[in-house]
Amino acid sequence: MRLGKVTKAVGVLGAAVGMLAAVTAVEAQDRVRWKMQSTFGSTLPTLGPGGVRFADDVKVLSGGNFDIKFFEPNSLIPSLECFDAVGKGSIDSCWTTPGYHAGKVPAVQFFTTVPFGPSIGEFWAWRWFNGGQDLMDELYAEHNLKPIPSQCIGPETSGWFKEPIEDLEQLKGMKMRFFGLGAQVMQKLGVSTQLLAAAEIYPALERGVVDATEFSMPAMDIKLGFYQIAKNNYFPGWHQQVSCGEFLTNLDQYNGLSEMYKRLLTTVGRAEIIYGYAETEGVNFKAMKEMQEKHGVTVRRWTDDQLAVFERAWLEVLKERAASDADFKKVADHYLAFREQYKVWGAAQSLQATYQ
Repeated sequence: MRLGKVTKAVGVLGAAVGMLAAVTAVEAQDRVRWKMQSTFGSTLPTLGPGGVRFADDVKVLSGGNFDIKFFEPNSLIPSLECFDAVGKGSIDSCWTTPGYHAGKVPAVQFFTTVPFGPSIGEFWAWRWFNGGQDLMDELYAEHNLKPIPSQCIGPETSGWFKEPIEDLEQLKGMKMRFFGLGAQVMQKLGVSTQLLAAAEIYPALERGVVDATEFSMPAMDIKLGFYQIAKNNYFPGWHQQVSCGEFLTNLDQYNGLSEMYKRLLTTVGRAEIIYGYAETEGVNFKAMKEMQEKHGVTVRRWTDDQLAVFERAWLEVLKERAASDADFKKVADHYLAFREQYKVWGAAQSLQATYQ
């Protein structure tokens, strides 16, 4: 081999080694290891496994370089305290829902579920294409947080009661676990509400700390065993027609990610939203049948008159909270303005008139 060829070969080899070193350096720089505590246990249908799946998808699609470790509820911090913990950087992230931050920023409850609110299509039309997500990001940024939309489940039940509710007057003085903005509606009707994490509800119901409860939907509620104490399950879930959650991370840490990893979180979150929603629609009818036939649960429906009372109470809550909280009013006005505009499309697509 001539000297020129040897020199050229050495040059090519040197360039290859240099490129390999550069790639290795980039890979090392891009390795991210985060801890994520879930508000929902990994065995709780849909909500828990969704967090496990989200973390696994991020790891696999990043070639193992972005590793988010799933931790069970209460493993690192109390389940309902991730808002402050993530904002301060005490932990990297949480798999949670905006509804659990109501005590910190009441306005963020609009980004999980709204009483008498939209179905999933209209909800994400507002969030993704009509400015809702921008409002959410703005509110969270004030607390050094970045929410990544990442989960949704279908319509829920509106409560488990020991006795049938023939008259809403029966609700007065009742102690009940209730979630989100719907809890304020129940308070209007004389109910004393508490927000409890999933694992805390059954013991509270069993000991009489609460007289009744709502949590989610048949596929989850059957797992939590509410039917063992309360046999009357009420529908529809007027307070949660769709319920959506988040992968919540520290804003500074998020800003330090590469653009590829930011895009990865967004994309995996979007995939989990539709996957989880479809899963709940695919399993709830089976759970309802099992509860009725095997466990003696009576499925009941609120009357139209009762639903009208709930809705009037919601409109009162909406008006009062908007008058006392500027952020709440800002989000509420934006949400309501969108829904008013959406009616042109939504009403045109409705089949309701066909069946009247």
